[in-house]
Amino acid sequence: MANQLGKRFKCPVCNTEVLCVKAGEGAVVCCNKEMEMQEPRPLPSSD
Repeated sequence: MANQLGKRFKCPVCNTEVLCVKAGEGAVVCCNKEMEMQEPRPLPSSD
C-alpha cells in the first residue's frame, strides 16, 4: 500500500495520530498493528 502525502493515520490501540509528510511504499505501524487511514475532517461552515 502506498502512503500518500497529507493523509492522517490513527492507531486502533493507543489512538496515536500521525500525518504523512513523505509519500512512499509500506504500512504505517504502531503497537504492532497497522494504523488506519482517517477520513478528511469536515471544514467548519462559515455564516
